[in-house]
Amino acid sequence: FSFRKLWAFTGPGFLMSIAYLDPGNIESDLQSGAVAGFKLLWVLLLATVIGLLLQRLAARLGVVTGLHLAEVCNRQYQKVPRIMLWLMVELAIIGSDMQEVIGSAIAINLLSVGKIPLWGGVLITIADTFVFLFLDKYGLRKLEAFFGFLITIMALTFGYEYVTVKPDQEKLLRGLFVPYCQDCGTPQLEQAVGIVGAVIMPHNMYLHSALVKSRQVNRANKREVREANKYFFIESCIALFVSFIINIFVVTVFAEAFFQKTNADVNAVCANTSSPHSSLFPADNRTLEVDIYKGGVVLGCYFGPAALYIWAIGILAAGQSSTMTGTYSGQFVMEGFLNLRWSRFARVLLTRSIAITPTLFVAIFQDVEHLTGMNDFLNVLMSLQLPFALIPVLTFTSLPGVMHDFANGL
Repeated sequence: FSFRKLWAFTGPGFLMSIAYLDPGNIESDLQSGAVAGFKLLWVLLLATVIGLLLQRLAARLGVVTGLHLAEVCNRQYQKVPRIMLWLMVELAIIGSDMQEVIGSAIAINLLSVGKIPLWGGVLITIADTFVFLFLDKYGLRKLEAFFGFLITIMALTFGYEYVTVKPDQEKLLRGLFVPYCQDCGTPQLEQAVGIVGAVIMPHNMYLHSALVKSRQVNRANKREVREANKYFFIESCIALFVSFIINIFVVTVFAEAFFQKTNADVNAVCANTSSPHSSLFPADNRTLEVDIYKGGVVLGCYFGPAALYIWAIGILAAGQSSTMTGTYSGQFVMEGFLNLRWSRFARVLLTRSIAITPTLFVAIFQDVEHLTGMNDFLNVLMSLQLPFALIPVLTFTSLPGVMHDFANGL
């Protein structure tokens, strides 16, 4: 084992792990904490482990065949299933794109103390994607380093909230390792399904199988292929462990501070701190419902304005980093399934336009509630899209004709 080699292979796994930290994920985390306390942490752990397994298979497919998942689908499937698969993956990418836009717009709104309206935030988010495209000109290594920086910002901001709230460690450990949900009903079950949809992203498998091709591997030499598989797996483990810790920060903060709180409780605290947002919470006895926007506001009321701004910076980093992974996976998927060589610029213009239109309408004509409500719907959409990546990955990595000596065992 050599750390120098691991460093050479480091990059694709961290780019891939950003999909485990997008705004849809953060929203699902904070809701599972507020709705079920610490009880659903084991679902998050399980989903991350299954995610790691699938990412390993996707990376192996890319390393062994020299083709990414979309290219293999193009070669192996007939025309009709191929087009259907492509449409489903595109749908998943556009859904995830909408979540990134929503998350960034809300973060910009919070950071500007409401001065920049939501639709303004949506427009700024369109512009910044093109700034990232120019970063791309400086080479993949620089881009990977930049994303590493964004993940660090998320770890620091959400870690700060964790240290401020000081969740109960015993409950945390029990929630992680005891697969049980006492007194759980429909809301908790919906939340559990949402966690799976938010964590395991269908288009992420297409992305990871393509990103590993950025490293030179001599495929004629089995020892080199085996070594590449090993280092990519170790890197994926580290990257997903980091993303898992960040997700745990968010779940436990909301589980500790806001589980079983009512609107009236929060309203009273916000009124005491003379928060401009106290009108968000009616003074009734209904259980508190939070989303990315309200989550930041509630943290601000309970733990001071610094907590609100630090939360918003974390959400902004999550939205900005996952923007680029969506762009990349969209490009690989289109090239692989359709043999279309579009420039990344044209590609972003298309998917962003499709993703922006409904988001912009909701941002202009409705309020934050409807915008974050879209986020929940998109998380469920993601879990419905899963089989369209799962079945191809499992099929191809098990075929000796495709993987030769590296086909899956039983």
